Amino acid sequence: MAIADVSGKSLEALVSLAGRNYVVTGAGAGIGRAVAMRLAEAGGRVMAADLNVEAAEATASGLPGNGHLAQKVDVTDSASVSAAADAAVKALGGIDGWANIAGVYPVIPTLDMSDDDWNRIIGINLNGTFFGAREAARRMTAAKRPGVIVNTVSTTVHKVPAPGLAAYIAAKGGVEALTRALALEFGPSDIRVLAVGPTLTRTEGTLAQKPFLEQAMGNIGDAHELYGGRLPLGRIAVADDIARVVLFAMSDLGQMMTGGALYIDGGDLVF
Repeated sequence: MAIADVSGKSLEALVSLAGRNYVVTGAGAGIGRAVAMRLAEAGGRVMAADLNVEAAEATASGLPGNGHLAQKVDVTDSASVSAAADAAVKALGGIDGWANIAGVYPVIPTLDMSDDDWNRIIGINLNGTFFGAREAARRMTAAKRPGVIVNTVSTTVHKVPAPGLAAYIAAKGGVEALTRALALEFGPSDIRVLAVGPTLTRTEGTLAQKPFLEQAMGNIGDAHELYGGRLPLGRIAVADDIARVVLFAMSDLGQMMTGGALYIDGGDLVF
């Protein structure tokens, strides 16, 4: 089996997600919420999945279009992820795309890091991505349904910006390698697997961690302004910068792409 050739489609049709169904983890806030919004805006129906179900419900109720829903999910619990996938199939009729956006960005010096800290960071960022990809692919292959899985990596995998990010970088490096492996494994089933790699992005989570990042950088000023000021494009990212690239990856515009990481880095990796 070979992936469909979409060369004959119009630009409007290539971008459209009408008739397709998506699960977005971490959809209660930040990048996940922005991704859910863009997928819905393009015509997709979205399950907004989050550990904070009230936040997921707020996202789902604010999406354009109809048929969206919220689902509580703990991405560190494979049974919870499987239940979310089953709920998506039941409510939406199938899964065409799964965005693994749920993640944490804690700045913790290695010598201060507990086993629980390490397990939580790896559990959410790496294990949660694996569980999501596996459960999505299981439903897609069972239905003989082409699909797209998008994972979240980070520029920190290639350029360590400050101390205190060892566990986070280890998890995201694992996700990037996992993306390549799954692309090979799932390709024959017409399932594409891609990763998006943001530079530092202004979200609720990174704002909460900003004091710790500033300390790691030597308390020389506002970490977000300093970081953005040294990027070629002059600022750190905002959530919608990432969401637009996820939309590209999920749409037929990216039809011949799998296994790679699309970096939304503002030039972070060019120097």
